Amino acid sequence: MALVRCCFESEAPDVFESVVRKCTDPGCCCWCCSALRPRYKRLVDNIFPVNPQDGLVKNNMEKLTFYSLSSPEKLDRIGEYLFQRASRDIYRRRNGFVIIAMEAMDQLLLACHAQTLNLFVESFLKMVQKLLESTEPELQILATQSFVSFANIEEDTPSYHTRYDFFVSKFSAMCHSNHDDMGIRKQIRLAGIQGLQGVVRKTLSDDLVENIWEPVHMDKIVPSLLYNMQNLRYSDKEDATPESPVEERSDPPQFAETCMRELVGRASFGHIRCVIRPVLRHLDNHQLWVPNYFAIHTFRIIMFSIQSQYSYTVVEALMTHLDENSKSTAKIRTSIADTLSKIISIAAGESVGPSVLEIINSLLSHLRVSVTRNQSSSSDEQQYQEALINALGEFANHLPDYQKIEIMMFIMSKVPYSQPDRVVSVGKGDVLLQSILLKSLLKVGTKYQTIHLNTTFPPSFLEPLLRMSLAPDAEMRLLVQKILHTLIDRHHNITKFAKPTLNVAELDLVIEKSSRPDVIFIRKHGPDIYLALYESLELTSNTVENVEAIYTTLALLAVELASEETVLELLRLVLSLQDLALTSSQISISLKFNLHAIVVCLLVLISYVCNITSLMDYANKVVEARRKEGLHLLPDLKSRYDSDLTSRLLPSLMVDQTVVTECLKAAGLDTGKFQQGSGYSSNSLQHRHSWVDSAGRNSMADINTVPTEVDSAGSSPGVQKKLPGEELTFESMKRILTETSDMRREVQEEKRVELLQFFKNAPFPDLVSKTQPKHDLLQSKLSEIFTTLSVEPRNPIQPGVPPADAKPSQTPAYEIHFPELFVY
Repeated sequence: MALVRCCFESEAPDVFESVVRKCTDPGCCCWCCSALRPRYKRLVDNIFPVNPQDGLVKNNMEKLTFYSLSSPEKLDRIGEYLFQRASRDIYRRRNGFVIIAMEAMDQLLLACHAQTLNLFVESFLKMVQKLLESTEPELQILATQSFVSFANIEEDTPSYHTRYDFFVSKFSAMCHSNHDDMGIRKQIRLAGIQGLQGVVRKTLSDDLVENIWEPVHMDKIVPSLLYNMQNLRYSDKEDATPESPVEERSDPPQFAETCMRELVGRASFGHIRCVIRPVLRHLDNHQLWVPNYFAIHTFRIIMFSIQSQYSYTVVEALMTHLDENSKSTAKIRTSIADTLSKIISIAAGESVGPSVLEIINSLLSHLRVSVTRNQSSSSDEQQYQEALINALGEFANHLPDYQKIEIMMFIMSKVPYSQPDRVVSVGKGDVLLQSILLKSLLKVGTKYQTIHLNTTFPPSFLEPLLRMSLAPDAEMRLLVQKILHTLIDRHHNITKFAKPTLNVAELDLVIEKSSRPDVIFIRKHGPDIYLALYESLELTSNTVENVEAIYTTLALLAVELASEETVLELLRLVLSLQDLALTSSQISISLKFNLHAIVVCLLVLISYVCNITSLMDYANKVVEARRKEGLHLLPDLKSRYDSDLTSRLLPSLMVDQTVVTECLKAAGLDTGKFQQGSGYSSNSLQHRHSWVDSAGRNSMADINTVPTEVDSAGSSPGVQKKLPGEELTFESMKRILTETSDMRREVQEEKRVELLQFFKNAPFPDLVSKTQPKHDLLQSKLSEIFTTLSVEPRNPIQPGVPPADAKPSQTPAYEIHFPELFVY
C-alpha cells in the first residue's frame, strides 16, 4: 500500500515533527506517521486487511507472532494496542475488524510461553470484557470462546490481581437469556454455561487467585446451571438417569448437567455446603418441590458426582432444610422427605459410627413432631410420615446387619409404653406415636436378614418388644407380631402361614434343623416369648387378625426351631391355649372358637415338622371328629359365629394331653416336664418374668395374679415358709381328694378377693400387725447360728499370748435384742 503525503507537511518544519509525534490515530496511514510509529504497532496494523471479509492476513500475523516471541516485553503493549483498535471498531460497529482483532489475540495467547503470559492476560481479559459488554450476540459468543481457550491454559505464575467477578455475573446473565430468536437464545445460553465452566476451571486450578466458592459467586453459578437443567423431561416426568454420562455439548440442559457434575466433583468437604445451599434456595424460590421429579434428579446428580465420603453432608443439609420447612405445607414436607428417601441409600454405605444414629434420630424426631400436629390424621400428613418411614428403611437397607440391629434397638427405646392393666391408659398421641415408630421398626426389619436368633433378639431388644405385644391397642399388637414374623422367618415361609391351615403338606415348607445357638436361645427366652403370646391372646380386644398373627408367629417358631428339644415347650403352650379357651370367662365365645382352631392347626404342623407319626395320626383323628361334629372349631377363623353354638364341647373334639404324652413317649421323647401340665395358664403360673415385674411393681392389679407373701420368714435362713390355710391335716387331705378343680378354683378366687379387699380397706395398724415379722423367732435362730460358728477376731494374735490391750468380755452385738420398732 503506497503511503500518501503527510497531512501536516504544510506546517513549518519545527512544528511538523511535534505534530506527527502527537498523532495517536492508529488508522493514520501517511508516510510520516508510519515511519515514526513503533514497530509493534506497524506489525499489528499490517494484520488487518482492507476488506474485513478477507480475514486475518496470515503472513503478517506470523511476523507479529515471531516479534512477540522474540520480544516478550512488548506483549502487554501489543495487547493494549489491539484492545484500542477493537474498542474503536466496536464503537463504529465494524464487527469484522473486531473479529480479526480477537482472532489475533487468541493466536498470540496460544503462542506465548507460560512464564510470559501474565504480561498479556490483563489486556486479553479487557478485550474479552469489552466484547461481552456489547449487545451483539455474535461478539458475546466469540468472547466466550476466547475466554474458554484462556481458561484451559495453565499459568506458571499466578495473576494475583486478576478478578473474575464480571465474568461470573455476565456468564450467569447469558445463561438466563430470553432472546426472541430461539436459535440465538440457545447459543447464548450455551455460551454462558461454557463461560461458567471456564471460570470454575480457571479459578480452581490456582489456589492463589479468587475463591470461587464464595456465596457471592455460587449464588449466581448454581442457579444458572439449574435454570438450564429445568426442562420438560425432568420437571414433568420421572425418567431421569443421572448415572449415565452426558456426552452432547450442543444442548444447554445436558451441558448444564455436565457442568454441575464437574462443579460438585471438584468441591472439597468444606465447600459442599456452598453448592447445596443455592440448590435448596433455587428449589424453594421456583416452587420445584411439588412435584419433586426435578429435585430428585438434581440431588441424584449431586450424590453420584460427589466424593463418597462427603455424601453424609448432603443428607444432613436436606434434613436441616426439612427442619426449616417445619411450618410449610404437608405436601412440601412430603416432597422433601421423599427426595431424602431417594438419595439416602447412597449415603448409607459411607455412614459409620455416630452419624448413623444421628440420621435415625433426626428422622424419628421429624416423625414425633408430625404426630403432635393437629392435622396428623390428614392424608397429606400421613403421606409425609410414610415418606419419612421409607427414608428410614432405605437408609437401613444399605447398612451392615449389626447396625440394623442397633437401629431397631434405638427405635424400640423411643416407643412409649404403658401396661395393659394400668389405670391411666396411653393417650391418643402416644398411640399414634407407637404406631409410627413400630411401622418404622417394621420397615427396618424387612431390610434385615436373620442368621441366628440370639443375634437378632438381644435381651435389650426382645424384652421391650414383648412388652409392646401386650399393648392395649389391638393395632399395636398386630404390628409387633408382624415385626416378629419378619425377624423370625429365614426361609420365606411368612406368606404360607398367613392363615391357619390344616393342609400343611401342601405348603411346600422349607425346613432346616435348628442350630445349636438357636436351641440355646429358645431354651433361655422361649418361656418369655410363649408367655407373652399367651397373655396377648387373653386380651379381650383381640380381633381375628390378631389371632391369625399370633398363629403365624407360633408356626414360624415351629418351623425355624424344628427340634426334639423345642417341641415339648411348644406343645405345652398349645395345650395351655386350649385350657384358656375352655376355662376363661373374659374372652368372647368367638375368640374361644378361634383358639380351638389354631390349637389343632398347630398340632398338625408340629407333628408334621417333627415327623412324629403317632401324633400326626391323633391330630388327624381330632380334625376328622371336628369335621363331623364341630366345623366351627376348624379354620377359617371368623369374627362372628352362629348364636346357637355353645362353648361346651365334647371331649372327643378336644386335644387330650394324655394321648399327646403317649405319642411323645412312643417317639422316644422325655415327657417328664410335659406331664407336669400346661405351664402357661394363669392359675398354675408361679412367677412372672422380670420385665413384667419391673414394669408393674407399683400396680395394685398385680395382686390379682401374683401370690403375695405377708410373712418375712420366707426370706429367713432355716425358717420354713408357711402359707396361710395350708395345714397338712386329715380334713385338708380329704378335701383335696374330694373337691373338683372348679371348686378349688372358686376357693382360691375367694381367698384372692378376700386378701385384695383386706389390703385395700384395712386400717394401717392392722396392716402393720398383719405384716409384722416374728422377730423373736428370727433372733433365736440368729443366736443359734452364731453360737455354732467359731467367730475369728478381727486382729488375730498368737495362741497362748494374751493381747496387750485386752479388755473384759462384753455382750456380742448379735446377741443384743433390738426393740420391736427397729426390727420392723
